[in-house]
Amino acid sequence: MTTIFSGLLGKAGRLLMAAATLGLVGTDIQAASAAELAKDLFGNKKLPAAIAPASYGFYSKGCFSGGVAIATDGPTWQAMRLSRNRRWGHPKMIALIEKLSREATQDGWPGLLVGDISQPRGGPMLSGHASHQIGLDADIWLTPMPDHRLSPTERENMSAVSMVNEKTHRVIEKRWTPAHTRLLERAASYPEVERILVNPGIKKKLCDTVTGDRSWLRKVRPFWGHDYHFHVRIGCQPGSLGCKEQDATPRGDGCDKSLAWWFTEEPWRPATGPAKPRARDIMTMASLPKACRGVLDAPSPVNEAAVTYHGPGGSAYAATPNPAAPAVAETPIIAEPGVPATANAFAPRPSVDIPVPRPRPAGK
Repeated sequence: MTTIFSGLLGKAGRLLMAAATLGLVGTDIQAASAAELAKDLFGNKKLPAAIAPASYGFYSKGCFSGGVAIATDGPTWQAMRLSRNRRWGHPKMIALIEKLSREATQDGWPGLLVGDISQPRGGPMLSGHASHQIGLDADIWLTPMPDHRLSPTERENMSAVSMVNEKTHRVIEKRWTPAHTRLLERAASYPEVERILVNPGIKKKLCDTVTGDRSWLRKVRPFWGHDYHFHVRIGCQPGSLGCKEQDATPRGDGCDKSLAWWFTEEPWRPATGPAKPRARDIMTMASLPKACRGVLDAPSPVNEAAVTYHGPGGSAYAATPNPAAPAVAETPIIAEPGVPATANAFAPRPSVDIPVPRPRPAGK
């Protein structure tokens, strides 16, 4: 009897241990799933989540569903860097880009070269941006659209033209035109646009030259990089209950001491100490809103053409497949929004009284 009891106890013990082991394994699987790098999961999605449009989380920590792509070509725009597969956004974002491209031509701009918008389902990117994660950000080149359709190779390797002298942090006068100012004013005129990020030198140029109604300058904010393109950001859209609003822009036109800070040494001071990893490189699924797991697992549409936005003027331009990455090296582009390696974004703003910068004396 004792032997039988011991045997049963041993068998029960083994079963309990096996159950406990399975439980631990299940816990480990869940933990591993939560610890997966979000950039790898979202960066490898080729098509959007075929469910209702909605943004979840914040611009630099989130995702979105129901994305659509801007057509690679339109009558007043051309999409660049097609191999990145970043032509996707919330339908309202894509509609706004096409609207800007059409209306900007009325102001004398020949057409938009559209840079990165978002990945098909948003989320942190494999490289580059910190934001652009919820389908509500887009980069527009400050280089006018050329008078011909660019080839796939040109789209991958054509360099955008910087508007700013990297040593003086001021606009290169021979490259800036009144048409650039009108383009930014047009973009800022749309109520859904909450911010436009530009290089501090561009912001100063606008502060020094814009006359009449200057209220739109409030939306134009200085930030590192953004010397060859400007960054358009719209607010959370209806139906996006999980979208986190950004803080309102400060009052005034921004041509004040906050702008003057950018023309001191502090913003450009080299960082010291060990380099901190970029947030996108360590962000896991556990860091993102819970809804992003559902976005990641949602079904895809039948193909890219089915979810390519065809607004007014764009219906005649069919989507073309994204090409493979080119064999030649791509022209380096400053990742944004973020801080270049030579800048220290963690230093507090100076408390001393800084004079507002004045226009450079004539002849200097």
